[in-house]
Formats: sequence, C-alpha cells, structure tokens
Amino acid sequence: MFSTGQTVLYGSNGVCKVDGVTEKRIGSSKIEYYVLKPVSANTSTLFVPVSNQQLVGKIRCVLTAEEAKGILDSLPECGLWNDNKLERSETFKAVISSGDSVELIRLIRLISLHEREQLKKGKRLHISDERFLKEAEKMICEEFSIVLNTTRESVLSRILD
Repeated sequence: MFSTGQTVLYGSNGVCKVDGVTEKRIGSSKIEYYVLKPVSANTSTLFVPVSNQQLVGKIRCVLTAEEAKGILDSLPECGLWNDNKLERSETFKAVISSGDSVELIRLIRLISLHEREQLKKGKRLHISDERFLKEAEKMICEEFSIVLNTTRESVLSRILD
C-alpha cells in the first residue's frame, strides 16, 4: 500500500507523488484508485485501480540516494547491438515497460554508443531507436536527478562518461 505524499515511479509515466486514494463509482460498483500526480507534468492526474495488480505492479518506490549512487558507481556494460529492427524494438519495449533502472541505463548506453558509431558513418539513428533513447533518458534522469538532488544533464553525462 502506498501512502499520500510518497514519491513513486509509475512505469513510463515517470516520477509521481501519491496524492491519495479515492473512490469512484462505475455503474453500481465502487472502485478505489491511487491518485498519482506526475512530477514533470503537474497538470496531469493518473488514476490507478488499487485492485488491479498488474497496474499497481508498475508502481514502485523511487530509489534511495544510496541506491542511485551505487548504480552510477557500477555502470553496467551496454551489451551488443541487434541489427534486427523488430527484435531490437521488442527488447527495448520490454526494458521501458520494466522500469528497471539498471536495464534502462544499459539501454541508454547501448543506443548512445550506436548513435556515435552511426554519426561517424554520416548516418543517423533510426527514429524508433531515438524514441526509445529519449524515453529511457526521461525515466532515468527524472528519478536520479530527484533522489540525488542534481540536474538531469549531470545524471546523463555521468551515465555516458
């Protein structure tokens, strides 16, 4: 159970504050929802049904500063580039959906490395790879900058150095 005021990460929606729990009437039944306010888009409100374990499973507490520092101090290897666009896309989607910080950093490093290689050849990233990169950067930089009380740019430069 999450409590009001708690800072959480909700899937690819990013860092949110739990604004409370509310009950909404749908037909003849009442359903309880977590009310989440995304930190980066304070005009948005997300309602997550408390009874939907699949959606609630996408909510997790943000990392502690110590956990975030530990991840940045032991940056994971980025792995190998998959030239099969369809397979690569499915893999990247799964990483984004998981919200796993280590895997997201691995993804950022992998795509960034490939982007540098492409630029050397006078080419650009495929548009879908670029979107996955931006999404992963948003998720990681938002969470890490909040818990480490730093800028998104410094988090990203630490990941890419």
